[in-house]
Amino acid sequence: MLGSPPVAKARVASQEHLLLDYLNRLERHRSERRAVHIHLSGLSAQNRREQHLRIAAATFDNLVKMLQAQSFTLGNADLMVVYKAQAQDEIESSIVKLRFLFSDDQLIVDDVQKGTLCTWYDLEKEYDTLVALAQKMLAAEQARRRADQEKAGIEARIQLKPKGAPFTPELLARVEAGLGQADLSNLMRRQAVCAIVGQSPPQPVFHELFISIADLRQTLMPNVNMNSSPWLFQQLTETLDRRVLSLLNKHDDRTLEGDISLNLNVSTILSPEFMVFDDNVKAGMRGTIVLELQKVDIFADLGAYLFARDFAHDRGYRICVDGLAYSMLPFVDRERLGADLIKLIWDPALTDEKDQKTDALRRIGVTRIILARCDTPSAIEYGHSVGVTLFQGRHVEQTLLSDVRRRGIGRTRPRA
Repeated sequence: MLGSPPVAKARVASQEHLLLDYLNRLERHRSERRAVHIHLSGLSAQNRREQHLRIAAATFDNLVKMLQAQSFTLGNADLMVVYKAQAQDEIESSIVKLRFLFSDDQLIVDDVQKGTLCTWYDLEKEYDTLVALAQKMLAAEQARRRADQEKAGIEARIQLKPKGAPFTPELLARVEAGLGQADLSNLMRRQAVCAIVGQSPPQPVFHELFISIADLRQTLMPNVNMNSSPWLFQQLTETLDRRVLSLLNKHDDRTLEGDISLNLNVSTILSPEFMVFDDNVKAGMRGTIVLELQKVDIFADLGAYLFARDFAHDRGYRICVDGLAYSMLPFVDRERLGADLIKLIWDPALTDEKDQKTDALRRIGVTRIILARCDTPSAIEYGHSVGVTLFQGRHVEQTLLSDVRRRGIGRTRPRA
């Protein structure tokens, strides 16, 4: 018997995608199946709030639980309910409840004469028509998501536009002096890198530990643009490396027992501070610690990188090349660099000339790629389409993982 798709699917695949998938699986079971398209997108704005739509969808919950129907809340607020013919009376009763719920809305007023609320389908006769509609709605939803992603990217770039006074050597000295006395523990953040396979819930693989540069700037020098001088900022990160390693060495929790990543400079791996850190890590745990190195730092002194890489590998750590845009991939040979992982920055432009770019990713090894800055569902959808299974970003952390936690079910740092 065809059952309901797991709830977790709706967060990774769109409801339009799930609807089309469900209809495809019904192709050989369309006898005695019907569907109703409920046009809630025609409601006035005040009646299309999230709580109203949630109540409307809940009207069909009992039928879904009894395996008599499957309900889909579409991106435009419409409902599509596919049900067994024997449940026709219950479906119509539920729609009566919807009419009562929105009785003052013009959509319901017009429905009396024009039938504007519902469109009915008999899958035995109109299956192809409904599938074509589902395909059209999926294409429209994907276009909307791409537009939202582009808008979010533009807004993010505007927000990230450098602000504040230039970063000077004198200011660097003041910041470094402040770091020597500051308690950085409240600036420590962690963000999960998760395995997401198919429609399964995300499974954390390790957590990136990092100092929030934005919070550090706000705390120490809110009116200074620390990114205005790349070389001074690089020196600042080396100071931060030492402070964070010292902070981790003092932790009496389980932070150093593995499953973390640290974003360090190459020079830091060869420093006395790292030796102390290494001594504090249990030998069996080093294989679960990832050291993330910036591409600029690697190629600034390739010899130093190779020496640091061999040392780290000998001690059991894994190496990740961090912060790669797709345009940089032709210049980064992961195998020749001896890196275990690379972190690729998600960009909607990856979907352009997809076949060519997919070949490039497969040459690197999609199982060795972490798709980072996944702030929208479209990033996850793209990753799955090319075979990537490791993801990181706000959508993963704040939406997918939060859902898992609700159901019960680093020193690293982002760089400019």
